[in-house]
Amino acid sequence: MNAPTRRTFLGLAQNAVAAAAVGAIGVRFIEAAEAMPVAPDLGQAGTPSYVVAQVQWRRRRRWVCWWHRGRRRCGWRWV
Repeated sequence: MNAPTRRTFLGLAQNAVAAAAVGAIGVRFIEAAEAMPVAPDLGQAGTPSYVVAQVQWRRRRRWVCWWHRGRRRCGWRWV
């Protein structure tokens, strides 16, 4: 049987940390989903007029510069 090396131990440690992070994120999403209220008339076929609201999307582009991997990049970004 092969003796464990540092590389295999670090691989196991990285996998354990990644699994713990995914589990923690999943718990946060489940807690947020449980806290959301559910509409009492969810099963109705017709949608009441007070639920539907007009949404105005005001998106426009603007020229911005940012740093990416040590270099400055400029371009159009949506705001």
